[in-house]
Amino acid sequence: MSSVIDVTASQPDRAPRLVHQGLVYGSDEAFLAATVPFCLDGLQHDEAVLAVTTPANIDLLRQQLGSAAGAVQFIAADDWYQTPGSTLGAYYRYVDERTATGRHPQVRVIGEPVWHGRDALETAEWTRYEAVINLAFAHCPAWIVCPYDTRTVPGQIVADARRTHPQLVTGPAAEPSGRYAPPQGAAWHRNPSPVPAPGSSATMPFGTDLHHVRSFVARHSAQLGMSPRGAERLTFAVNEVATNAVQHGAGRGEVSVWRTGHKVICEISDPGPTRFPADAGWTLGYLPPDPGQPRGHGLWTVRQLCDLVEVHTGAPATVVRLHLNLS
Repeated sequence: MSSVIDVTASQPDRAPRLVHQGLVYGSDEAFLAATVPFCLDGLQHDEAVLAVTTPANIDLLRQQLGSAAGAVQFIAADDWYQTPGSTLGAYYRYVDERTATGRHPQVRVIGEPVWHGRDALETAEWTRYEAVINLAFAHCPAWIVCPYDTRTVPGQIVADARRTHPQLVTGPAAEPSGRYAPPQGAAWHRNPSPVPAPGSSATMPFGTDLHHVRSFVARHSAQLGMSPRGAERLTFAVNEVATNAVQHGAGRGEVSVWRTGHKVICEISDPGPTRFPADAGWTLGYLPPDPGQPRGHGLWTVRQLCDLVEVHTGAPATVVRLHLNLS
């Protein structure tokens, strides 16, 4: 028999650590049965409570929480879940601002990811985002419950929730997920998305002089329809990745730029050896750098700037692919 965890009880020890739970629900009543006690118990223990969910669920929670709703911060999920990198950064700032000074011993988060309007690649990366939370927040005083509405979320995404969350919530109780797959494991490795046909992308090799890389990316992204501001962001992000290739890789590489639909994509490949195994390389840039260190901020910054970042390590090259919307 699987062990059952009371989600209305505070953590048995106060050492900073993550609790990450998936809530699979199919009715308003099931959603409220899990989230209302979760919020009230957090407030009772002087914990910061954030609810990022749909407008309909926000209304439901406000009604059921009554006067306690004023102590909960509510944010519409569409406004929060913009890109994987920026969303992770926003959660980091929330945890740090509420707990760093001892104002709150812990934060509790209802975080309902947005799945509508995502293409296959975006869905895959948002699923890996859910998985990497277990690594990125492992030692943070955060208790996160991620709801999945079976009435609107495709079945495969609901099934993946059982792989991305160590625990699953049913009403006021939780139990370990028998299908959980740690983010460092082979389950999350996948091959790069397809590249365009030959001749449909612009490509150039580069060495230690990155001025030519910046000029190349700025020129071609503008020709592909990107705004000046977008071209500037992409050029900065490419420069960060190429700098890593020069300083920590082979000292050379290749950069390619092309357009797919409403996105401009830039790929930087580095044939040098990598320190990271293929199964874990995709997590690079998801772990926040130590603010006291002068180096190591590059890929974290890149993930904040781009709409989507693919990282693939291992033979024959390390490949970083940056996606940026035209708008």
